[in-house]
Amino acid sequence: MNKTSLTRRRFLLSTGAIATGLIVGCSTATAKTKGYAGIAGAFEPNSFIQITADNQVIFYLPSSEMGQGILDGLTTLVAEELRVDPTAIDVRHASLHEDYKNPEMGMQGTGGSNATRAQFLPIRQAAADTAAAIRNAAARQLNQPVDKLLLANGHVTVDGQRYGFGDFVALASTMPIPENSPLRSPEQFDQIGRERPRLDTLAKSTGTAIFGIDAEVENLYRAVVVRSPVLGAALQSFDASVALKQSGVVDVVELRNGVAVVAQSYWQARKAAAAVQLVWDTPELASWSSDSIYKGFTETLNDQSQKGLECCEEGEGDKLLDQAQHVVEADYYAPYLAHATMEPLNCTVAVEGDSCAVYLGTQSVQASAGAAVYYGDFDADKVKVHPAFLGGGFGRRGLGDDVAEAVVIAKKTGRNIQVVWSREDDMSNDFYRPAALVRMQAGVSAQGVIETWAVRRVGPNVMDHVLDQWVDVLAPDYLNKGFVDWLSKLGRPLFKRFIADPSSADGIYADYDAPNKTVRHVTQDPGLRTGFWRSVGHSSNAFFKESFIDELAQRAGIDELQFRLANMQNNPRLTKATEMVAAKAGWGKPLPEGHFHGLASHSSFGSAVAQIAEVSVEGAKIVVHKVTAAIDCGMVVNPGIVRDQVEGGIMYGLTAALFGEITLVDGVVQQSNFHNYPILRMADAPEVEVYIVDSQEHPEGVGEPGLPPLAPAVANAVFKASGQRLRNLPLRLS
Repeated sequence: MNKTSLTRRRFLLSTGAIATGLIVGCSTATAKTKGYAGIAGAFEPNSFIQITADNQVIFYLPSSEMGQGILDGLTTLVAEELRVDPTAIDVRHASLHEDYKNPEMGMQGTGGSNATRAQFLPIRQAAADTAAAIRNAAARQLNQPVDKLLLANGHVTVDGQRYGFGDFVALASTMPIPENSPLRSPEQFDQIGRERPRLDTLAKSTGTAIFGIDAEVENLYRAVVVRSPVLGAALQSFDASVALKQSGVVDVVELRNGVAVVAQSYWQARKAAAAVQLVWDTPELASWSSDSIYKGFTETLNDQSQKGLECCEEGEGDKLLDQAQHVVEADYYAPYLAHATMEPLNCTVAVEGDSCAVYLGTQSVQASAGAAVYYGDFDADKVKVHPAFLGGGFGRRGLGDDVAEAVVIAKKTGRNIQVVWSREDDMSNDFYRPAALVRMQAGVSAQGVIETWAVRRVGPNVMDHVLDQWVDVLAPDYLNKGFVDWLSKLGRPLFKRFIADPSSADGIYADYDAPNKTVRHVTQDPGLRTGFWRSVGHSSNAFFKESFIDELAQRAGIDELQFRLANMQNNPRLTKATEMVAAKAGWGKPLPEGHFHGLASHSSFGSAVAQIAEVSVEGAKIVVHKVTAAIDCGMVVNPGIVRDQVEGGIMYGLTAALFGEITLVDGVVQQSNFHNYPILRMADAPEVEVYIVDSQEHPEGVGEPGLPPLAPAVANAVFKASGQRLRNLPLRLS
């Protein structure tokens, strides 16, 4: 083991200082029929739950916990049906197994704010069947009628006697497992809907929670990768003679995307990496800068011969546009954005013979395992992924490029390797939120009814870049690599010529009732790779749509709130959220002098969110004093987490609205760290109030829907405060 100084954090981790019943670890083996290693004498009814003879309940978490609270949410579902206090459950990150696939995604991954929605019934059913099995075993063992037994707090009670679940696991293991056991009704819930502290709070606040970057294995070496300053450039040659002479350096390895320096410590590897001399080729991206990208988008937007691909065509499309009382047109722009997660990318790989162990925080256990198979030439059954907490994901940590680097370095050097990206590496080698330029057009009647809605959008796609990564790491390992690589490139012509990338139209047309709609997307991609960014297409499309809605209301001379409500008659969920936020924020009531309200409403990931931003303008500075939000997300598992996630989306969205911008000069990303890609500071953070619409509908997304309405709400308030209609992000006053 390399010798390193013992930090406070490492001390806490090494001593296991966890002062709660919740212990977050990871499964260490995959059984043939279950998703975990068997425990002698335990009752193992399914791949999610184990109950030991000493009354320990273990839950294998199928989704990645990246701060969004899914550990708490899914554990609560188990606790509800199993009649156990959530804090008494030992939660472990699930490794790769068929049973842990996200039912909606068809793969073991976490994203799209769908974990609670997709797992709400399956997890509850697994727990309910487990509870029924314990009750049946207890009835037989105690010679009591089943309906006389009460399950509560991990115990079976009958005739005043209390028995732990563990007393019945031996017998339960020999009996048939019940199926489709009745689920508890909302009237019976004592865990779902209850507000209490998050289950992972103590571990995270005391430094004992294990993140990917905390991974330690024997004889571990650190690697730093030197990548091209222009993404996609091929390495022509390199000289590492100086780097190899640096203290602690043990290897220099050429990769498909750069050169890796391997040393005994991270700092030794980082210092030596700076001494490597490299020569790169010149990819197409090097011919683009931010100014030329914007100019190119504008030329394409104005070129009517480039029809683009159809995203939506309803009624008469835009044919009746010119017949409306009011015809409004405006162009909007959103730039590339980086994810900027607090924990930069990292991956630890240990190779032993023909087996490979991967340790990291990942949004896709399946893609991470597939990357080890594809890039490391390991058999699928020889790869074991050990998931950990993620220090932020936002869509970045599920593509497998972090695993690809680590596994190749480990394989080539024969050493156990941890690759850690610096903040600068992370900022300049991201899968960025795509830039987009749109032309919004609408026809509005004299009564303020939107009759025609037309959008023309120009920019790169998300899915062709994502598929290029995913096909490689998710394809069956028996397929020829050359064929898989060819297959992965098919997304580019597919989404450019034949099928519109769904994310390009996310949320840009569906919220309002216009009978005639047309949305078209023209692909123009300079070559900067793109990916999923928190709320994906909604993050920019909500800004376009809701800013434009305000322009329509003003042209029609109708209050912005009333205009929205009049045009969302077929959207009851968004109507409820909009009415609630208006009431809670005091829409139309007097504000402090110089303060103005801006409103935005948007549906995404099954939920509806409305926000009102209270804003003032101080010279050229936009000051956001308060944001009031209302969300209708269906049934709520933990109200505190719902509010936390909406607040987090607001802060992340406000960072992007006021500061977020990735710029290029000759293909080189100009931002490198938080000094030139700033995040919202505490002193600038507004007061936030979040209200939840009461609902018994099926749960919907929460992690992402809080972000999209923020930018337009602020922009709409800025217009009132300054008279300037800001149509480009980030928001800057002239």
